[in-house]
Amino acid sequence: MSETPIIDRKARRHSQTRAEILDAAWALARDAGLAALSLNELARRVGMRPQSLYTYFGSKNAIYDAMFARGYQQYLEMLQAEDFPPDPRAALRQGLWALFRFCLADLPRYQLLFQRTIPGFEPSPGSYALATRALEFTAARLAERGISGPGDLDLLTALATGLVDQQVSNDPGGDRWIGLIDWAADMYADHVLPSTARGTGR
Repeated sequence: MSETPIIDRKARRHSQTRAEILDAAWALARDAGLAALSLNELARRVGMRPQSLYTYFGSKNAIYDAMFARGYQQYLEMLQAEDFPPDPRAALRQGLWALFRFCLADLPRYQLLFQRTIPGFEPSPGSYALATRALEFTAARLAERGISGPGDLDLLTALATGLVDQQVSNDPGGDRWIGLIDWAADMYADHVLPSTARGTGR
């Protein structure tokens, strides 16, 4: 006869409350801005006293750290769900479009993950490991398509986030830089791919 597993109800409640606080923190960031996260308002939204938040998060930066980890977990899941085609040019276009959709879907998340918006905040090693995994995933997909030269990944991330930043900063709600995605992907492909592997995606 198998034993019934013991459920640590206290730990489960603690985890559920942390998740509730984190949900409220994201909602507050979307309402008031990422840098305007207020522990008093956050506590009010989850129905507890401000000092009680420290039972679940040791500081405001610990909340930002948990938000950072959740955001990069979502980014990783998005990347892993993409079925990238073998053609390098087509894969580059798809990757840039996927990044744009992810970033524009949640601007506070984009700011936390890809910009240094919060003074004094540095993600913990555990949370930053998720960002590293996302970068390694991208590097592996590029290498599978013959893109593995020195600086190739850095150039792509600078190009991609630069386009997103221009769109968010200078044409919010529009499509001025969105309209450059395929052009940018082709320009990058022309630069990094050998002539025999450039594909015919134009």
